[in-house]
Amino acid sequence: MLALVWRTLRTGGGAGAGERLRALPRMVRAVARGEYRAASPVRLLLAAAAAGYVVSPVDVVPEALLGLLGTLDDAVVAAWVAGTLLSATDDFLRWERERDRTVPGEVVG
Repeated sequence: MLALVWRTLRTGGGAGAGERLRALPRMVRAVARGEYRAASPVRLLLAAAAAGYVVSPVDVVPEALLGLLGTLDDAVVAAWVAGTLLSATDDFLRWERERDRTVPGEVVG
């Protein structure tokens, strides 16, 4: 996951941050409707919960008690969230492009 984040940040990774952010609500709607099955709803919920953990005031306690170690856990969680969202939005944007190019009734191989 960290390798994906690093590679995407280093090379630009195709889609830009704005395009990925705009794709997130579409992806969540498509998953909720059952149109898009590649993204795991559980994984998306875990990413949302992890992002909430990083920004929550409850997370201040480990930083106050553990100093650098408390901050390190935030960095690991944030990197996992970023990698998960990069991977999920890459797959979703690819799916959208393929869906838009597919003619109904055409076999896609």
